Amino acid sequence: MKTSTLLIASLFVLGTFTSSAFAQNAIDNEDHFALAEHHENAAKEVDAKLQEHKIALEEYEDHSSHYGRRGQDVQSHTIANIREYEKQLNEHLDTANLHKRLAMEQQNNVINKAKLNVNDDSTVIR
Repeated sequence: MKTSTLLIASLFVLGTFTSSAFAQNAIDNEDHFALAEHHENAAKEVDAKLQEHKIALEEYEDHSSHYGRRGQDVQSHTIANIREYEKQLNEHLDTANLHKRLAMEQQNNVINKAKLNVNDDSTVIR
């Protein structure tokens, strides 16, 4: 009984430390500037992988005789990877553009509300 209580208590404490560590790295869903930056960075990483695979495909096409029977497998696998990375790159760029647009709209709404409040305060009662 004592060990099970101690085990449960230690798991609870460990769980709170773990969840707080994950919470520090999370991006708020309303922070569109940070989300756009995150997707731009992800797009850069995917683009680097895409370029590596394009170079590998070019190397294969230049020296296909060095790869033997498995060369066609290497070629088709590399082409499939290139297609997938291009798809991921486009998705990240589209998502980054969406979040940039949302961030600008959100910022404009704040500015418009501020202008609206200034106009309401400046009315004079006679």
